[in-house]
Amino acid sequence: MLPLIHVLLLFSSLLSFSPSISASQEHQFKVDAKVLELEESDFDSVISTFDYILVNFYAPWCGYCKRLAPELDKAAPVLAGLKQPIIVAKIDADKYKRLASKHEIDGYPTLKMFIHGVPSDYYGPRKADLLVQFLKKFIAPDVAILNSDSAISEFVDAAGTHFPIFIGFGLNESVISNLAVKYKKKAWFSVAKDFSDAIMTKYDFDKVPALASIHTAQKEQSIFSGPFEEQFLENCIKQNLFPLALPINEDTLQLLKDDDRKIVLSIVQDEADEKSLGLIRILKAAASANRDLIFGYVGVKQWEDFTESFEVDKKTKLPKMIVWDGNEKYFSIIGSESIEETDIGTQISRFLEDYREGNVIQKRITGLSFIDFIGSQMGIRLVLMIIFVVAVMILILTIGKEEPPRVGRRDQVDHGGSSVSQKEAIELLRATDKED
Repeated sequence: MLPLIHVLLLFSSLLSFSPSISASQEHQFKVDAKVLELEESDFDSVISTFDYILVNFYAPWCGYCKRLAPELDKAAPVLAGLKQPIIVAKIDADKYKRLASKHEIDGYPTLKMFIHGVPSDYYGPRKADLLVQFLKKFIAPDVAILNSDSAISEFVDAAGTHFPIFIGFGLNESVISNLAVKYKKKAWFSVAKDFSDAIMTKYDFDKVPALASIHTAQKEQSIFSGPFEEQFLENCIKQNLFPLALPINEDTLQLLKDDDRKIVLSIVQDEADEKSLGLIRILKAAASANRDLIFGYVGVKQWEDFTESFEVDKKTKLPKMIVWDGNEKYFSIIGSESIEETDIGTQISRFLEDYREGNVIQKRITGLSFIDFIGSQMGIRLVLMIIFVVAVMILILTIGKEEPPRVGRRDQVDHGGSSVSQKEAIELLRATDKED
């Protein structure tokens, strides 16, 4: 039987194991169609070489990392071919723990965008086509200047459907520039200097200045007519960053993390069925009158694990409505947990009235499903640690049975000088945990 200290060292090495990468590998720091593989020794050199570089901090054993890798492989040649190239790189953060700690990497995969050497967290989509569209924003001007109807149409078409679009008609660039910088990662900004009456009709305004907000995918647009002091402008922008009814998925949750508004969440069986689409249309009407709240919806069919966090199972009557704080707390409205099929608009109005009057029961989400938890970095670490502790305890008990104890407590017995006490094993476990 292996001495206990050997088991500890073996398990510690398993936790930190990653495939070796040749130290002699040389990177040609040039724009090409591949994802660059970085090492700690050349990391800073690569970052300083390129103006724009997206870095994937990954771990070889991470399942999510393995799913992300082919998406980055597809996006890399497209991004490298832009007029202002964006380089995609990756580094084994599990191997280079000191570098990972320096950049505050606490989970895998973590994406960071380095712009002229300055890092910022990437919270956008991770599918190749959407990722490309998202990253184009990083190299676009803060505020685009549009001088004709055709320029306006081209700007809207090029912006795509993932981000809201703001167009300031007759608005001075300086009025919106600070907010455009602040919200650059979340929206497209422009000012239109010259435009026709047809454009005014299309965007439904009859006087200038006016700020149009557009959600192309949802075919939604609204007009803000002032006042144009920064405080009021910012409120308008924040309230129009999301469509009136927001589908909740992994990508949109990332976008919601910096918004402190409560989320009125409708949980349906299937987002795509006719009943759900009818509910979503009514939610949009409610959202337009309650801009201090975010209205979202999610289908059990689309994301069952997420809906289970709100006590939804096969017996739950759907649609179910709750108010979520975007973190660990949510509120059920007394007497209004589910929505009946008739007179939905009145039920939603009553739901909102009861919420604002405080007729609620506060609850806590139940967290990720066990499968999702296992897939996360912390889940894997914790499971490994639990296995480790169980193995240590079994070995200690086994050793204690095979060799009769001498005078003193069991944890004071000397087993050949190569084993450690239970207390020492726990201390070593804690040290290993800190290192990881």
